[in-house]
Amino acid sequence: MATFSRIIPVKSFVLVLSTMLLLSCAGFAQGPSSIGKEFPSNSDAKTSFGALKGLAGTWVGQVTTDQPNPEINGPIQVTMRVASRGNALIHEMAPSGMPEPTMIYVEDDRLTLVHYCEAGNRPRLVARKSADPNSVDFQFVDISGSKEPAFVEHLDLTIIDADHHTEDWTFMLPDNQKLHAHFNLKRVKGSIPPAAQP
Repeated sequence: MATFSRIIPVKSFVLVLSTMLLLSCAGFAQGPSSIGKEFPSNSDAKTSFGALKGLAGTWVGQVTTDQPNPEINGPIQVTMRVASRGNALIHEMAPSGMPEPTMIYVEDDRLTLVHYCEAGNRPRLVARKSADPNSVDFQFVDISGSKEPAFVEHLDLTIIDADHHTEDWTFMLPDNQKLHAHFNLKRVKGSIPPAAQP
């Protein structure tokens, strides 16, 4: 049986091996990093996120539920702020007087939402691809904390024009019951924060 030293001189083998390792490392260094990955400028996630950032400001309107609920139906105020140098959108409502934030951001080329619910849980939803950049359909992926007594399962945001949008929230309740809340919102004049303006 032949040994490597008889087939290829040891010095040549070491030189070939070193060259191969250097070329491999150079290839890895030039390849895309999954941590600092740049998203394509035409990605659905970035297009939808850009449209949602245009909602920065204060909104007022009415909430109606598919099964009328006097504790939920009625007036509501929603505030949206662009944060983290444009990398996050903070959606905030206060249904019971205490602010309830939702963070929207792009992660791994997916438009992602985490809702910090007054129920004490944090459901994570991801937007499905949409042919219409003015309509963003978020679907439940997973949750931190308990699913009891309720959690957000679905959110559909639809931009009608610069001063009007709707939000359709679906909450999962015990015994697989669902509560659907429709927000019909109008922008408060002069409420666009300076940082959000083009």
